[in-house]
Amino acid sequence: MSLFIPDFDDSVVVRAAEAEEIHYGPDSSLRLLADSSTGGGFLSTMRVSLRAGSDGARPHHHGRSAEMFYMIDGTAQLLAGDKVVTAEAGDLVVVPPGQQHAFAAAPGESAEMLVVITPGVERFEYFRHLERIRLGEVSPESLLDMQEVYDTYFASSAPWDSARAPRTQ
Repeated sequence: MSLFIPDFDDSVVVRAAEAEEIHYGPDSSLRLLADSSTGGGFLSTMRVSLRAGSDGARPHHHGRSAEMFYMIDGTAQLLAGDKVVTAEAGDLVVVPPGQQHAFAAAPGESAEMLVVITPGVERFEYFRHLERIRLGEVSPESLLDMQEVYDTYFASSAPWDSARAPRTQ
């Protein structure tokens, strides 16, 4: 294992009012806090807000980065490998590089979480691209060409699909 030492000279301060916010319809938003270049490659971080039961990220993995999810408020479902974990305010979930993961607000619940990827990847443009997909400006398939650039590789997950399937009474 090698030690990663970030290359930046000063503290990083990001004011909430100045952070870019991306909306994915009425159900979720991202507040882009620090991209890889902000902190010398050490991390990328954002705040995710999900309304009741809404989806966040579909199953994917990162080849070179770990991802940490800290629950600020509410309840979320997170895929971590082949298991689905329910996380509540104050809980922390960390997935290592290469492990499939996804997240969404738990059914009937909203969720606020801080997401940190380390080492960082320039990913703000990735989130802007997702917004362009939502607005119909580019096709969803265009993301497939960007998997290597953003170290984000999509896959399917039976446990995730089962956990997120609508329940019938």
